[in-house]
Amino acid sequence: MARIDRQPRRRLDPDARRSAILDAAADAFAESPYEDVSVSSIAARAGASDALLYRYFAGKEDLYSELVRVAIRDLLRRQAAALAALPAGVPVRDRLRETTLVYLDHIAHHPVAWAMPLTTPGSEPAAVAGIRSETRREYVERLRSLLAAQTQARHEYALWGYFGFLDAACLRWVERGCPDEDRWSLIDAALGALEGALGDWAA
Repeated sequence: MARIDRQPRRRLDPDARRSAILDAAADAFAESPYEDVSVSSIAARAGASDALLYRYFAGKEDLYSELVRVAIRDLLRRQAAALAALPAGVPVRDRLRETTLVYLDHIAHHPVAWAMPLTTPGSEPAAVAGIRSETRREYVERLRSLLAAQTQARHEYALWGYFGFLDAACLRWVERGCPDEDRWSLIDAALGALEGALGDWAA
């Protein structure tokens, strides 16, 4: 006699299945350090088998790396959209404030996962460290373009130093529980640090 009590397995198209695996991985890595998360636990969250997960990703490192890439692309897309929504003639400081607000939203969504590379150096695969390094370089170039900064050594150090200051300030914000009422204080401190380092917004 055929069983009727078993739930049919949900079938997804390849894009939907891949997205489901990435979503499951995001939740898993938001809750636990990289080394504590297994491929099997991610597959179970996604309603898939280990074998099915390996059809989409070479392994945990590949999956984690793609998750980082997706998060970075989404952040950059939302920052670009925030800038595009501003009217023409908005001062540079206000434009940078908008992109920083988007960054804080990004951090608040998964604060533990965001903070992990800063609080536990070496906790991520080496490939991901390379991705983050290249992304930081892209952030600096975007900031350089936004500010129309000169090529003086002072301005170069100011651009790179801004992101170090911002991440340190955001880490403290995460430690405090990402309070909404502190957002403007954090942003004003970061922008003030950049302004002081540049010497002039019209650098």
